[in-house]
Amino acid sequence: MSGAGAEGNGADLLQGQQPAPPCAPPRTPPRNLPRQRWTFTESHPAEAAALAKAARLPLVLAELLVARGVVQPAEAFAFLNPELAHLHDPQLMLGMNPAVARLEQAIARREPVLLYGDYDVDGATAVVLLKTAIEMLGGIVRFHVPHRLHEGYGLQSSVLEAACAEGVRLVITVDTGMRAFAEAETARRLGLDLIITDHHLLETGERVPPALAILNPNQPACGYPEKFLCGAAIAMKLAQALLEGRDRQRTREKTLPSFLKMAALATIADAVPLKGENRVVAALGLRELRRPAGVGLRALFAAAALDPTARPLTGFDVAFRLAPRINAAGRMDVASDVIELFTTRDPARAAELAAKLERLNHERRETEAAALAVIEAHLASGSELAAELASDRLLVVDGIGWHRGVIGILASRVVERTAKPAIVVSVVEGVAHGSGRSVDGFHLLNAIESCADLFTRFGGHAFAVGFALPAVALPELKRRLRLYAEEHLAAREPERLLRIHAELPLNRITPVLAGWLRKLEPFGHGNPEPVFVARRARLLSPPRILKERHLRLELAQESVQPPPLPGTSGALRALGWDLAARSASLGLAQGTLIDLAYRIRENTHPEYGGLEAEIAGIELA
Repeated sequence: MSGAGAEGNGADLLQGQQPAPPCAPPRTPPRNLPRQRWTFTESHPAEAAALAKAARLPLVLAELLVARGVVQPAEAFAFLNPELAHLHDPQLMLGMNPAVARLEQAIARREPVLLYGDYDVDGATAVVLLKTAIEMLGGIVRFHVPHRLHEGYGLQSSVLEAACAEGVRLVITVDTGMRAFAEAETARRLGLDLIITDHHLLETGERVPPALAILNPNQPACGYPEKFLCGAAIAMKLAQALLEGRDRQRTREKTLPSFLKMAALATIADAVPLKGENRVVAALGLRELRRPAGVGLRALFAAAALDPTARPLTGFDVAFRLAPRINAAGRMDVASDVIELFTTRDPARAAELAAKLERLNHERRETEAAALAVIEAHLASGSELAAELASDRLLVVDGIGWHRGVIGILASRVVERTAKPAIVVSVVEGVAHGSGRSVDGFHLLNAIESCADLFTRFGGHAFAVGFALPAVALPELKRRLRLYAEEHLAAREPERLLRIHAELPLNRITPVLAGWLRKLEPFGHGNPEPVFVARRARLLSPPRILKERHLRLELAQESVQPPPLPGTSGALRALGWDLAARSASLGLAQGTLIDLAYRIRENTHPEYGGLEAEIAGIELA
């Protein structure tokens, strides 16, 4: 399932400012945020120095690579310079041969093939990839993407029965199916051949559904090297193997680079680790997205106010500008619009569909904001409920009629606001639908499994869960979860962790170093954007407060003598989102020495552009 982003990051404060990373700034004014605690990545100075010398890299870049497990010069070169040859052979995946053979048979016989997808970015783009590949070879494709509210996640027997009645004999799932045991039995009873392509993890010893073929690197006995592909990437592997059977050279040189666009969108949006083959898919796909050939992609870029020909796309652009618009279809309406958008050749229809996604995303934000305002009011008021929530270590917040398409996003917002695990529940017609998000060190699925007898359905993993139960059982759920959290989080105070990746004094920031660091992109899960710390940086002028919330500083290292004037060589601008209150609490003034946690940013404004720091944290030196 996809991780969704947010838009509108306040970057208009400084024209030309590059977008902030996903963790900043908050969308609502912060109130009483939990304290921030800095943690430091374990350093390996000897290994980093050896790598820097052998590969001729800046030392800080070598430190970041070693922290990512890259220690040999050849590994470093491959990491910093991903290329098509680094992709694994799809034939290494268990089940690929029978899957391709059955697809070839369906194409030759002109049998209609049903693609059964999912309603997020990963599931929709996976359908697009396989549909395109099969139709390139003359096959007949139908697809079904379930409605989030009316059908829910996963394969449905009723859809299989309807497809069988319409002459379908081959069904391929994408981004779903690993737990569809009953539906696989339905397919067998109906005489349907079932191919499951999915990436969701299996529990140790868990059996797999009966199917003609299963493509999932995580299934037992599968030797495929990359275990963390998203659903669309697995679909791309099947499409690649199918097309290479006809024309290997053309597939490698022409088709595969084009398919990487869709796979990159899904890889970044689904928050799989951007390491190994996933990094190659994301990096090469972003590169290909600079030249969007399809009218659908161009229309989506226009709706998101992105011009990939003017500025290279980043992982942030995908996760927090494109993915929310794509996901809005499945959250607020039907995801089949996304598939039509990416497959139509009609520019007018593409523009119409992109405008619809923009409208749905606007509705999603308004719906989310309205519910979030209610939740914020609960948390901030002096009521008995607010006091109860303040003492709870796991928050359960419920409302009547909240849109089920946004309750997962709302849970994430509450976690950001409180640094506590949070579950948001929408009660509709006597049924309570919940979605939860967790924090490091608290296994949320284990928590709700302790209440398994209350649910009509539930699922998830350590950091995210979803469930449904009768609304009358909601008070009991709250009671049990409160007791569970008190036992398992008793010694833990809520805090926001900021991971520092390396020490980098401000006077070592140069355009050349910034260029080297850009080679670490794309950033995302498993390959975080570096956060540096500069010790004993001096404020060259009084803090400047922007829009009553944000903070702008002029800084230089204490060691730079004499101190430079603000705006001159040796001085560095720094912008901090929602840090005005932090500045006041620390008493920052001209001459104050601070320890600064920051990310490097590049301001492209023609008059006052250049390298800047985005503040991630401030402590007095």
